Amino acid sequence: MKKSWLAFSMVILFPLAVFAQAEPDAIGLADDQFQNAFYESLLQKGIENYDRAVTALEKCQKLQPDNAVVYFEMGKNYLPQKKYKEAYVSFEKASKIDPKNMWCWVGMYDVCYETKDYNQAIIIVNKLIEFKKDYKEDLVSLYMNTQQFDKALDLINELNSKVGTTEMRENYKRQILSVAQYQTSEKDNLLEQIKKYPKEESNYIALIFLYSESNQEEKAMEIAEQLQREIPTSDWAQVSLFKFHLNNNDGKNAVAAMNKVFQSPKIDNKIKHRMLNEFLIFVKDKPEYDADLEKAISYFADDKQVQVAKEIGKFYHNKKNWNNALKYYDLQLKSHPEDMETIVLQLQAYTENQQFDVLAKKATDWVELYPSQPQLYYYAGLGYNQLKNYKKAKEFLEMGLDYLVDDLALEVNFNIQLGEAAAGLGDLKKKESYFLKAEKLLKGKKS
Repeated sequence: MKKSWLAFSMVILFPLAVFAQAEPDAIGLADDQFQNAFYESLLQKGIENYDRAVTALEKCQKLQPDNAVVYFEMGKNYLPQKKYKEAYVSFEKASKIDPKNMWCWVGMYDVCYETKDYNQAIIIVNKLIEFKKDYKEDLVSLYMNTQQFDKALDLINELNSKVGTTEMRENYKRQILSVAQYQTSEKDNLLEQIKKYPKEESNYIALIFLYSESNQEEKAMEIAEQLQREIPTSDWAQVSLFKFHLNNNDGKNAVAAMNKVFQSPKIDNKIKHRMLNEFLIFVKDKPEYDADLEKAISYFADDKQVQVAKEIGKFYHNKKNWNNALKYYDLQLKSHPEDMETIVLQLQAYTENQQFDVLAKKATDWVELYPSQPQLYYYAGLGYNQLKNYKKAKEFLEMGLDYLVDDLALEVNFNIQLGEAAAGLGDLKKKESYFLKAEKLLKGKKS
């Protein structure tokens, strides 16, 4: 719980001179003895000699036992010494003498806060609210600390309605609404807010989220459609409508909603990524949406966090849809030609798709750009072997071995391809030598 600034700053900053409803009235200072003792207490407090300050105040108390300012000052001297019981009793006595003075109650609140007595603090803060409505912010935190979530939620909604939202209150609200038992009352509250303020977008969004979280998809759809009617320009309505259109197998309207969201600067990129993933699953066996998918990817061209074309290529790669995987790897490499992971994935997809002529050419081209990458030599050798150009395969594979470091699996594959090249060139002795080496490497890997 973060305590309001009110309870800290005001007590320290207000001098005795402004004590008339800032601190208790310093009545009865005419008596020289009282006045001397009182100012001695202020002097000692100023240099943090709190014990001497209290001794001086005890003299004042004997002279004027019903002076609220004396008890208040005693509380202020006990508090920094962590004499919490004495501090609370002093502030309480001051409040009984001068119950209409806010600062006596602030002193008691300070003690409750320091001692983490949040239940007693709630009683005190409810009294402070009579003086300053701002203390309702403190009350929210106190309700959260004492797990009175129903009261906290009611107060959060009241404050949101009257003074607007704050990040702290919204965080508290999310915490409360993660518990199912509080969601019903919040749904009712949001429905009421929508009725009162039909043009306030945030209430619709929150209600759609709650309905979706509790698997009330039809109700969520109704609210999304209501939002679209009331605020036709709302981008958030499209986020929900997109999902409903997908669930209804309505690709045309899903695409329209998705494009509106992707064009919107209001919607967070994480939500857009999630929508793209959902659309990708929807279109994986529907080639008629290829153009829509490519358009969707174009919205993420400048996204530095997620390289969308590569991720979609991987998606199709895992599905063994090599043609689509290659298409998206090509898109990725147009904007990121240095992406070695995508280059290797592309060459592997050409291999799986048995496009050995393209594989050999692509790998050769990549070798010229990145001559120290052994994987590129391997795929060039594999491609040329499959094209029965064994001499060229042998050249690439032997060159690639010079760059190979601590990659057992790749070393095994190099030796297998070198054996294939030797066999094609009629050198059976070398063929056996390479195959035996590959076998030993594999045994070493397993052991």
